[in-house]
Amino acid sequence: MTEKVKILFANDAFYLAFQNNDIEAMTTLWANRDDISCIHPGWNHLSGRDLVLASWDDILSGNKTPNFEIKGASVNIYENIAIVICYELFEKICLVATNIFVNENKEWRIIHHQSSASPPPEVIDNSEPIETLQ
Repeated sequence: MTEKVKILFANDAFYLAFQNNDIEAMTTLWANRDDISCIHPGWNHLSGRDLVLASWDDILSGNKTPNFEIKGASVNIYENIAIVICYELFEKICLVATNIFVNENKEWRIIHHQSSASPPPEVIDNSEPIETLQ
């Protein structure tokens, strides 16, 4: 399995944990270090493992399973760091996400997640336009 495939697998696992409200899986997917960070749409910057994981616990503890698709994932690898940019399509809202991974003990773990409003990617053919948050 190539490094690119491993990184895309880690990215898919991140979104699967999100869709399944699985805080255990989400916790495992984040790097085991305190310099991780996250910026959820409309939130302030969160820094530190405890704050980041507490935010995911709050999000995932809701009863509603989010309904979204991930499209257009692209990967850039810089030795021990990889950046994935992808689109998060929530019904009629489109977000673009940056997920940064670090190779930690031969496993790709997320160290930063940020998503924000975006126009839909051109590669998606929609009969109805997707509204942005702004």
